[in-house]
Amino acid sequence: MFLIHCDAQKRMIPLKIRRGLVLLPLMCAAGCNTVVMNPSGDIAARQGHLIVVSTLLMLLIIVPVIALVFLFAWRYRKNNTAATYAPDWDHSTQLELVIWGAPLLIIIALGLLTWISTHLLDPYRPLQRLDANRPIPAATRPLLVEVVALDWKWLFIYPELGIATVNELVTPVDVPVRFKITASTVMNSFYIPALAGQIYAMPGMETTLNAVINKTGVYDGFSANYSGAGFSDMRFKYHGVSQADFDAWVKSTRAGGSRLDRASYTVLEKPSQRAPVARFGAVEPALFDAILNRCVAEGSVCINQMMSADAKRASQSGAEICAKPTIAKKSDDARPH
Repeated sequence: MFLIHCDAQKRMIPLKIRRGLVLLPLMCAAGCNTVVMNPSGDIAARQGHLIVVSTLLMLLIIVPVIALVFLFAWRYRKNNTAATYAPDWDHSTQLELVIWGAPLLIIIALGLLTWISTHLLDPYRPLQRLDANRPIPAATRPLLVEVVALDWKWLFIYPELGIATVNELVTPVDVPVRFKITASTVMNSFYIPALAGQIYAMPGMETTLNAVINKTGVYDGFSANYSGAGFSDMRFKYHGVSQADFDAWVKSTRAGGSRLDRASYTVLEKPSQRAPVARFGAVEPALFDAILNRCVAEGSVCINQMMSADAKRASQSGAEICAKPTIAKKSDDARPH
């Protein structure tokens, strides 16, 4: 009955639709955005290469094991009387060498690969090249961008250019960029898949990312760490442009933007969702340091000043303790009898 019912269903569904249903998973996979494995920045490309090499090394063990599972299940099935049955078998030196030696070699290779890549792809390490074929020209200065994760938007300050933007990041192609990253209230994660890996943004702390974009285009950036109600829309567009287009963008931002100072920042940092792109043609000096040290409000004490004062007091207290005379206590043997 079940076979008859299935056959009837097949006749009711046209052949083209059945083929389409079979190909649907492949079509869905083809439509996925594979930017992580096909990035536009050298750091992200090297990270993607690391993923591929690590996966292939692990598959050297995984694929044979899976194949042997099916082979053993087929060869030693119940009705295969031709298979050798050895119930008293308990040890094989050759088999033990393969079982333990092959995974050990893979683990050693993965360990070396991880150790080397951890140092080469350290986000704090200045870049040594633009891509696999081009070193960084001598006397090249990286573009400094200060990043502040707000609720729920991104603030980008270009301190050397005196401009700032909200939810819009623009950098020239083939120019090293040094990001200084912090947050206003809660921890977030700064992530542009096409550029480099994610870096945490934490209040009162500064993290660093060195990266370079090698292709012009518009890329997605977002927070990869849940931070509240507006997290889903905490996204921005990253524009990789030519040097000429970048200079024109800086000029237009300076001409058309307002000033970002402590007062306007206090308004900007208030929680908001789906904040539109905003540009500031002037920025108060050392604003990022005030945000980092949590002393934007007038009259508040900066964290670095507080820590410096605490260290100074501790040093003075230690010096006073060392300067006090010590009175030697007479031993019982030195007392007169």
